[in-house]
Amino acid sequence: MSHLQNGAAFPPLSIPAVGGGVIEIPGSLLGSFAVILIYRGAWCPYCQAQLAGFQRASEKLAQAGIKVVAFSVDDEATTKGVIEKHGLSFPVGHSADLDEVVATTGAYANHTPRHLQTTGFLLDPEGKILNAVYSSGPIGRLVADDVIGMIAYLKSKA
Repeated sequence: MSHLQNGAAFPPLSIPAVGGGVIEIPGSLLGSFAVILIYRGAWCPYCQAQLAGFQRASEKLAQAGIKVVAFSVDDEATTKGVIEKHGLSFPVGHSADLDEVVATTGAYANHTPRHLQTTGFLLDPEGKILNAVYSSGPIGRLVADDVIGMIAYLKSKA
């Protein structure tokens, strides 16, 4: 699949949630601006910095009405360790099906070892893509302050 375009509805994905259940994307995010973070894995220092940055900005994100979800192909135990290490308060999914995510979102993937490349989406309250950031390697990703700034700008023009 090709990359998702701005203005398109984000296609449905169901990702297993740490502790049970599933994260329904975009269904669980509808009604709010939202960020979807696809990260490479617990082993990636850039991904860890991104997740920690979104956690540090969690109060500002909440005040701006922005929900955050993240996921990777890591197993549940590894993902639970990431959540605990950074005190993540937003939903984090695990064991994402690499092939399904690539086919659905157009995310880049690495096949040996198997992991998704960093991909981020900013959605409007209806689940439409406002901004998509695709990285083919470890660098190039959404940053919390940029997301907050973009939503503030959009709200000021509404």
